[in-house]
Amino acid sequence: MGGRLYRRPYSKRVRPFKQGERDDFDILRNAGLTLLGLIIGFSFAMAVSRYDQRKNSEEVEANAIGTAYLRADLLPASDASRLRDVLRKYISARILFYEASNERQVVSINAEVQRLQTDLWNAVTNAAVAQPTPIIALVTSAINEVLSSQGLTQAAWWNRIPGAAWALMGLIAISCNLLLGYGEHRTNMFLLILPIIISISFFLIADIDSPRGGVIRVTPHNLIAQQQTMKP
Repeated sequence: MGGRLYRRPYSKRVRPFKQGERDDFDILRNAGLTLLGLIIGFSFAMAVSRYDQRKNSEEVEANAIGTAYLRADLLPASDASRLRDVLRKYISARILFYEASNERQVVSINAEVQRLQTDLWNAVTNAAVAQPTPIIALVTSAINEVLSSQGLTQAAWWNRIPGAAWALMGLIAISCNLLLGYGEHRTNMFLLILPIIISISFFLIADIDSPRGGVIRVTPHNLIAQQQTMKP
């Protein structure tokens, strides 16, 4: 061999199964694949539920802003005009929050939202102090709902699949693929189907679970529709 070491093919270097080991191996492999399928299914359900939560919070936020805009009629004319103007700016900032694609934009948008929330509360509390009546209390309650709905929206966007769950899914997926390849002892193109299916599943879960990245995102349809009704 000209001084070179001869290496036998990998399939011949792998120790064959002894009597009864094949059945045990098949049980272990099938159990691993079943566990992987269950974890992927549960993770997909978790991602979808969090996506639905973000959609519902957008709808609740739009309704709260619309209610506050209508109840501004209960304030004196000057206070009502000021409150409506701040609400128009506020809903524009909330739409930008949903459409932002990176955290740098989100930081500046959240700062603007906090400033507008302070203006909203000041506008309604000034009127409440001047006229502490049950009618003014309705407006104050509406503004409080606007502020609370924004907090619920932010909590929904922070609620994502934990990193430990991703690490566990990746570890189980790698182990299942190794078991599947080891059990064949030969080259088989069909073995590539499982890694492809698992990769597509992981991509879909990550896409749904990501509020800002990916293809599937929450579009602020309700906020945009509400903004159209709030034009002066």
